[in-house]
Amino acid sequence: MRKIFLMILTVFLMTGCFSSNGEKIVIGLDDEFPPLGFRDESGELVGFDVDLAKEAAKRMDVTIIFKPIDWDKKREELNSGNVDLIWNGLDVTEKRKEYMIFTRPYADDRQVFLVKHGNHSDLQSEGDLEDKFVGVQAGATSEDYVNANERLKNTFAGCKVYGKLRSALKDLQNGEIDVFICDEMVARYETMKNPDRYDVIDVKTGHATEMAVGFRKDNEELRDRVQKVFDEMVKDGTAKKISEKWFNANLIKYTRI
Repeated sequence: MRKIFLMILTVFLMTGCFSSNGEKIVIGLDDEFPPLGFRDESGELVGFDVDLAKEAAKRMDVTIIFKPIDWDKKREELNSGNVDLIWNGLDVTEKRKEYMIFTRPYADDRQVFLVKHGNHSDLQSEGDLEDKFVGVQAGATSEDYVNANERLKNTFAGCKVYGKLRSALKDLQNGEIDVFICDEMVARYETMKNPDRYDVIDVKTGHATEMAVGFRKDNEELRDRVQKVFDEMVKDGTAKKISEKWFNANLIKYTRI
């Protein structure tokens, strides 16, 4: 029994989710959304936002539980209390402000075209999406943008909405869609990891957004606690180091508090 206890204790310490005060915070995320939150080859949950959340939890002395959710059901997950916050490449939008409060934005984001490698000679602007099969992710900024621009959407040969990023990338490789509109951070990571599979088309699509951590509207207390430790992470350079680990660059938006 002693050996079993020591093994369990070691696992908690290695994952950075051990807490001495017993408080638990449930973080909702899409666990198939690299490089922000995803499973590595061993099945461990890793990513840019995962590392930021783990560091914040350590400083708050709380246990965090990462809970994969349907990204299109963020509102229901938050309001039902199934999760305490969303931390996973979450863009600040007017629609989300209706049911969320946010930390200060910590990174900028925008939408770009992700295409199969070598398959982009005719894609230079949004107008070139005419007669193309386009993919977006359910509940993502790209879906909101396309749905709000019916004139643009009606020029597509088709528009497919994906519940998971991996399904979209598979269809892109197989030629089921011509273009996947997604967050630049995601697109850049995929092309860096798989340069022989994907290319990023640097086309202005929609508008630039800001990423932040989202909470229920009645949970200002937790939002303020997370904000406090995140500010500390920025001040002492920890957030910068985490960004450089994943992007080879400091993408943290604010450097002075």
